[in-house]
Amino acid sequence: MKTMIKSKSITLIQSITDGMRTMLKERDDVIVLGEDVGKNGGVFRATDGLQEEFGEKRVFDTPLSEAGIIGTSIGMAMNGLKPIAEIQFLGFIYPAYEQIMTHATRMRYRSLGRFTVPMVIRAPYGAGVRAPEIHSDSVEALFTHMPGIKVVCPSTPYDAKGLLISSIEDPDPVLFLESLRSYRSVRGEVPDEKYTIEIGKGKLVREGEDVTVIAWGAMMSVAIKAAEEVSKGGISCDVIDLRTLYPIDKEIIAKSVQKTGRCVIIHEAHATGGLGNDIVSIINDTSFLYMKSPIERVTGADVHVPFWALEEHYVPTPARVQEAIHRVINF
Repeated sequence: MKTMIKSKSITLIQSITDGMRTMLKERDDVIVLGEDVGKNGGVFRATDGLQEEFGEKRVFDTPLSEAGIIGTSIGMAMNGLKPIAEIQFLGFIYPAYEQIMTHATRMRYRSLGRFTVPMVIRAPYGAGVRAPEIHSDSVEALFTHMPGIKVVCPSTPYDAKGLLISSIEDPDPVLFLESLRSYRSVRGEVPDEKYTIEIGKGKLVREGEDVTVIAWGAMMSVAIKAAEEVSKGGISCDVIDLRTLYPIDKEIIAKSVQKTGRCVIIHEAHATGGLGNDIVSIINDTSFLYMKSPIERVTGADVHVPFWALEEHYVPTPARVQEAIHRVINF
């Protein structure tokens, strides 16, 4: 008799809460810490109800000190715990950057494997929600250039829960990025039971023959909408959700680009120094002779994320992606 797997339709942020609750129930060494994550349930209510369910020793508030949150988490992780540290916004992580890059990423190497740092840093990121300065930064590329830390960025509720559980179980530090604009705008079926998704593996979410479109996080909805629009004119797109930004899935990129010969990369981070540049390098290394046109990037501008009135002019849109797709087709 076939066993039915129970699931429910929930939002992205609810799936993240579900992932944390699953691991808090399963493992006594999992703890959650951060600013207002306890009684208030987090600035976006990602930890809502967890302190009441698991107690103040498992889910607790910290002082307003990102460096302190991460430094403390590193020490706890080295001594047998599995901390999940919340940074309220990715743009607030800069005071903790030294702790992450100097200590969390290097401890396994520095101690010749004697110590590991099995911690997760959760951080909402991205524009599109009319947030104040610094709150909307998308600086994932700052963390994809340092061995020793994995960078994960789900776009769907199903992927969010599975990747979060994998991140918590990983023996090394993981930066887990959560799209602000997707928190409550994206909904999907998520199993009630525990499951994992392998870190480092992308996903082909739409299959086509003419153009490869690569995105992650909030930009996946932009990529899919653009692919749907151009399909009305007879252009079919492979749409790839990277899901993990470091280590990046080079195989899925190469396989798709070698099939289509054209590529459009979308990210809301700045163009200069963005992860799209690394993807271009991967394509050049693996698939240069297959290319029929230059690679196009649709990105944020090389400015600070602007205030509300101009925010939509900064974030990539389906219309901008469609224009890029037509450019690679008509080259």
